[in-house]
Amino acid sequence: MSDRESIPLQAPLSDAISDRLRDLIVTDELAPGTPLRERALAERLGVSRTPLRDALKALAADGLVTLTPNRGAVVARLSPAMIAEKLGILAVLEGYAGECAAAHATEAEIAEICALQHELLAAFARRDRAAYFRLNQAIHLALVDAARNSTLKGLHAQLNRQLYPFRWRGSDDLSLWQTAIDEHAVLVALLLKRDGAGLAAALRAHVGSTWRQLSAGTP
Repeated sequence: MSDRESIPLQAPLSDAISDRLRDLIVTDELAPGTPLRERALAERLGVSRTPLRDALKALAADGLVTLTPNRGAVVARLSPAMIAEKLGILAVLEGYAGECAAAHATEAEIAEICALQHELLAAFARRDRAAYFRLNQAIHLALVDAARNSTLKGLHAQLNRQLYPFRWRGSDDLSLWQTAIDEHAVLVALLLKRDGAGLAAALRAHVGSTWRQLSAGTP
């Protein structure tokens, strides 16, 4: 474990701890299979063990942590088969989100998605991996929000969180960024035309290409 870190107190403490641990897992600072020892984590984050346990339970519900009775918590490992399965479901959810967003998005929401795309291009130009990853995710989440379907949003959020570490590792390959940028440009153009069928198909293909491009490097 590294030096002690601070946890922001604006949110409920267990939520703030979950967010920090999720970041550490996503960026592979806590790699798959890493034991999550409560005492060391509590010391590192400067928190007590009760909210830490709640945070670990939340991460287990998201599929990022595996809890085993009498053995504690470890960072979850996703097999290539499980990643492919989850991405297949995510592709269906995002395709439906695109169809709904084309019908229900407000002009302000479309403008915000266009603005995020411009920011993504800027992050791409300066090779800012963290910003690129964040903005890429933000565009997809904005499309889901614009779908106006709370059930879809909940299912997508849970599944997407489970895939964060895999997608972060994939963003390490700069050669794949241009493909994603080009595909995002198509998504935005279809949204501007409110072409629901086209946007749904493009989103399914976009998520599917993520697996095809990155599966060779899946741990």
